[in-house]
Amino acid sequence: MSYQKNARAVRFFAKVMKFSSWLQTIPNRLTPAPFRLIQIGSAFWQSRALYVATRLDLATVLGAESMDITRLAALVEANPDALGRLLRLLIAMGIFEEAAPGAFRNNKLSAFLRKDLPTNVRAMILMHNSEAMSVPWYGQLERGVREGIPPFFLAHGEELFPFLDHHADLDALFSEAMNNVEALTGDSFATDFDWSRFDRIIDVGGSRGAKSLAILKRYPHLTALVVDRPRVIADARHYWAAHGTDGVERLHFEVRDFLESVPPAQSEKDVYLLSAVLHGFDNDTCVTILGILAGACRTNGARIALLEIVLPEVHADLNGALFDMQMFMGSQGRLRTLSEWKSLFVRSGLMLEEVVGLQSFGNILVVCPAKTMAV
Repeated sequence: MSYQKNARAVRFFAKVMKFSSWLQTIPNRLTPAPFRLIQIGSAFWQSRALYVATRLDLATVLGAESMDITRLAALVEANPDALGRLLRLLIAMGIFEEAAPGAFRNNKLSAFLRKDLPTNVRAMILMHNSEAMSVPWYGQLERGVREGIPPFFLAHGEELFPFLDHHADLDALFSEAMNNVEALTGDSFATDFDWSRFDRIIDVGGSRGAKSLAILKRYPHLTALVVDRPRVIADARHYWAAHGTDGVERLHFEVRDFLESVPPAQSEKDVYLLSAVLHGFDNDTCVTILGILAGACRTNGARIALLEIVLPEVHADLNGALFDMQMFMGSQGRLRTLSEWKSLFVRSGLMLEEVVGLQSFGNILVVCPAKTMAV
């Protein structure tokens, strides 16, 4: 029996995304090559402009209003002329709108920078453009490519995830960014996969448990156990104590190093969820983690659900290729093709049961020990 739901909608989404990827190639076809290369080479100007607008919190200050530049500049403590020029660039990029000469308001894009809206992506913009995350790209990418060493390590002396353990501000920003990723991916992980076949989710590396909670709200019989680092779990408990919502009473937390062990599965009604976790690790570490999960599933028929972006064997789209390079920047991790995933499963004593499509960038790979796989 398939875990797939909404199959027709998922197929339609895949076609739309394929068409969208094709549209992104149009500038390369229509713009003169030298000018196009200059556009790409100076693209960081745009990302820095967006970063500064986010730091100034322009979208939140504007809210639902239209505001003249003098008042807006006073509220964010900026120079009116310089701020107006920054907004002119952002508007040309499609971010914010000019309501009248010298007056500005939010639009569909800038609304996602509003701190007061739960679907905002502020933390993602601030994290990726922070000094700690930017320096490896600007200063160490060439050496990293030449030597095959993550640029983050070359810049900071350690990879991203160990660095987060003793840089609390960036760690908090990283956690917030991961929890807000639903603004990018939507809730298809909850709607396009049949979670009704399980009673408990063991959310490994689940941060605050936002994804598990989204699933719990749609399946009232489910509970979830979120497993993560001590600081992350402490933050999660504090956050939900202050932000009570339906279903959070069925969300439980446990501190554990999943490189060493995971909570034991109790029955075939348990499913281990790893959402965007394994792409942060090298192949050997993935095999270690998957081997631990395989051992936890072997005697009781529990399943493992991996939510990941699966690269095509050839012709990766821009989003996938960019995200893969971000993984290289910070760690030994990588995005993987389906054949690369299957190789890891074989090494771990697992077998791929199904690839579940989503109306999103990723897929859910359902795996289990080979002897428990349904025929």
